[in-house]
Amino acid sequence: MMKRWIGRFLAGILAVVVPLPAAAVDVVFTPVADGVYAYVGETDGRSYDNEGLNANIGLVVTPAGAVLIDSGATFQSARQIHEAVKAVTAQPVKWVFNTGGQDHRWLGNGYFASQGAEVMAHAAGQADMLNRGNDHLQGLKATLGAMAEGTVPTLPTRWLTGGDARLDLGGVVFEFKHRGGAHTPGDTMVWLPQKNVLFTGDVVYVERMLGVLPVSNTKSWLDTLAVIEQLNPQVLVPGHGSVTTVATAKADSQAYLRALRAHMKRAVDDGTDVSAAVKSFNAAPFMRLLNAAELMPGNASRTYLEVERE
Repeated sequence: MMKRWIGRFLAGILAVVVPLPAAAVDVVFTPVADGVYAYVGETDGRSYDNEGLNANIGLVVTPAGAVLIDSGATFQSARQIHEAVKAVTAQPVKWVFNTGGQDHRWLGNGYFASQGAEVMAHAAGQADMLNRGNDHLQGLKATLGAMAEGTVPTLPTRWLTGGDARLDLGGVVFEFKHRGGAHTPGDTMVWLPQKNVLFTGDVVYVERMLGVLPVSNTKSWLDTLAVIEQLNPQVLVPGHGSVTTVATAKADSQAYLRALRAHMKRAVDDGTDVSAAVKSFNAAPFMRLLNAAELMPGNASRTYLEVERE
């Protein structure tokens, strides 16, 4: 508790005494439903120009305050997000939910905690945040330089548990769907049944290739994607890429993971070594996705090793 309090205290002090450089990214929230908004980040990788904010962020305005879905990659980008919120509503950001353990999902927590927001995430992501937070920050510092100053990895103060959690925040119902992790162990989707809108976090990538990390779980990732079909949202806000439909999410994320796991299971069952299995995977249907050539080999090898462990 003391460690978390110190993190929030330092974040507040740094907001005052650290002269942060001018922002390079223009954060604008666009309406996707009544009272629901999305910022769509670049589909390219993290860069100085996008301040590491190459991901989508959600905003829900309630009568009792604003709910932010993911807090940004740095203290400064979180402040930019806050300014974009103010352009939409006078309501304070009262709640922040981190959909997963990637840097742009939660390293802005310190800023919003210093503003008095309650920060939440799924408990399955706690260890991942602790283990990789400082590594993420060092990587961002190498890319962003002074624009990463003031960023302190700050954990949520409220952890949700179980496969499903339902909260009423300001009169709006939020349902949180966790099925064992996906891109990261804590990956959790945010369903707004009253609005028919689903924020998937890094469960869904469209227009660009998803990334299978050493901490990813492709089996539970597919279980999570199956929930999307059950919910059948009218509006789907992916973790990366344009606001989209269930059909596009299935084509750009689910179909790829299914094909990858099926191929690697056959390879493991047949005793094919990992190198040959990676080379023999038919990647052609998915090469249309941005970054496919770069990410495909690593995705394939890590999926093979995961299936082998199963």
